Amino acid sequence: MHLQEITAKVIEVSKQAGAFIRKERETFAADKIEFKGLNDLVSYVDKTAEEIIVKGLEQILPEAGFITEEQTTTKLGERYNWIIDPLDGTTNFIHGLPVFSVSIALKEDDELVIGVVYEVNLDECFYAWKGAPAYLNGKEISVSNAPTISDSLLATGFPYYDFSKQRQYIALFTHLMKSCHGLRRLGSAAVDLAYTACGRFDAYYEYNLNPWDVAAGIVIVRQAGGHVVNYSGGDEILNSRELLATNGKLTGEMLGVIDEYFKD
Repeated sequence: MHLQEITAKVIEVSKQAGAFIRKERETFAADKIEFKGLNDLVSYVDKTAEEIIVKGLEQILPEAGFITEEQTTTKLGERYNWIIDPLDGTTNFIHGLPVFSVSIALKEDDELVIGVVYEVNLDECFYAWKGAPAYLNGKEISVSNAPTISDSLLATGFPYYDFSKQRQYIALFTHLMKSCHGLRRLGSAAVDLAYTACGRFDAYYEYNLNPWDVAAGIVIVRQAGGHVVNYSGGDEILNSRELLATNGKLTGEMLGVIDEYFKD
C-alpha cells in the first residue's frame, strides 16, 4: 500500500467535504440544530459531510471499514478502518465561530498510519503518513522547541457534558494558567493537535475524547516529532478518552502536573 498516494487522495476528499461545509455555513440557521445529548450538537451538515467523505474514501480503499462520529455507515474492515470526524468543532460551526475542521485517519490493524486534518476557514490542510514528515499545505512542519511549561503556550478543551472530573480539571487549569504563557481553548481537538504539530501550541491536553476527535491529529503530531500519550504516559489513547500531546520536551513535566490532579 502506497501511503503517500493514498494520503494525497484523502486530502482531496477532505477538501471536498470542507467546501460543502464552508458553503453551508453561509446560510446555516439555528433551527437546523439537533441534539445527540447534553450540549452535544449535530446538524445535517455533519451528516452530509460524512456521507461525502465515506463515498470518497470507498473509492480509494474499497476493503476498508469505517469508524465515524455520525454513524452514517457501520461497516468495519478486517485490516483497514477509516476514523472520521466530518466536522470537528460543530458547536463553533453552529455559532459562526471560525474554528472547525475535517478529520480523517486510516488505521491498519491497531496502528494509525495516515492522518489528515483540514481546517476549513483558513484553508489549511495538515497531513502525515507513517514513515514520513508532517506537512501543512505542502510544507514540512515540526513541533516547537519550548523546553518548559513556563516557556509554553498550551491548549485544552473544556468538558461540556461529562462533569465528573470537573473539580480536578479546574484545579489543573488553574495551576497551568499560572505557569505558562497562556491557555487556549479553540473548540476543535483536531485543530489543537494540528497546531501542536506545527509549533503554534507547545502542548495540548484534554479528557473525555472520542477516537474520531483525535486519530488523525495523533499521526500528524507524532510524524512532526512530538509525543502523544494518555495521562499515564502510555500509548493507548483512542479508547482511553484522555490525551496529552507535546513537543516532546514537555511530556515529563506535563505528565507530572496532570498526575498531581488526576491521579486516582
